[in-house]
Amino acid sequence: MISSKWFKAAWPPIMVVFLLLVVWQLAVVIFNIELWILPDPISIIQEGIHNFRSLWMHTVATIKLTLIGFAIGIVIGVGVAWLLHLIPGFKKGFYPILVLTQNIPMIALAPLLMIWFGFGVLPKIIVISIVVFFPIAVALMDGFLQTDQVMLNYMKMIGATRLQIFRKLELPHALPSFFSGLKISATYAVSGAMISEWLSSDKGIGYYMKQQKAGFKTDRVFDSIFIIVLLSIILFYSIVILESIVIRWKSRSHKWN
Repeated sequence: MISSKWFKAAWPPIMVVFLLLVVWQLAVVIFNIELWILPDPISIIQEGIHNFRSLWMHTVATIKLTLIGFAIGIVIGVGVAWLLHLIPGFKKGFYPILVLTQNIPMIALAPLLMIWFGFGVLPKIIVISIVVFFPIAVALMDGFLQTDQVMLNYMKMIGATRLQIFRKLELPHALPSFFSGLKISATYAVSGAMISEWLSSDKGIGYYMKQQKAGFKTDRVFDSIFIIVLLSIILFYSIVILESIVIRWKSRSHKWN
């Protein structure tokens, strides 16, 4: 049942991508476009297979960096949302500052972080955490506001503590919003890792792409782009699967209670 639903949802975009690749391949061949300007899909695949070991090494480095920064960003996002929601007055004072952090281009902030914290892993993790935490914090705060007001008043009437209200009512209601923010942050995490590696690193897909661009290895640049897109898709749908499991568990738990 699940596999048939997945197939029905997946085959239209798969067919569109396949047709675009066919048109791309034919256009390069028919118009005799130089490979260093626009390589055809077959050449890109062949170069990816030929250079697989190097690509895999850089991909593993990017995955590690992404997951570490993503995890830290989640913790910060949840913590910020929790504080701004529970402590009166914090949201009015700190929310505009949070918005301001997202208006600073990462391409400008990253060099400063490297001046302050060196050229190691720390500034890269900070870059990823900054781009990850904001969508999670905003989505979670919006989710808290969706709490059933009737149930909220009822729990206050029976003497529930602020922590009990948060744990048993507000947090479960905010889970769908939390996962929405998490899915947005998943794509940001990979992009943040790539940007930080591009600016200063000796490994990772961002570093690999910069090296190939300098040598006009356009087919390898496309391989890098494909890996970035693939990592984003894998991380996104991993969260989709986790969301379905958690929401299903929450529904069963609610039914039994």
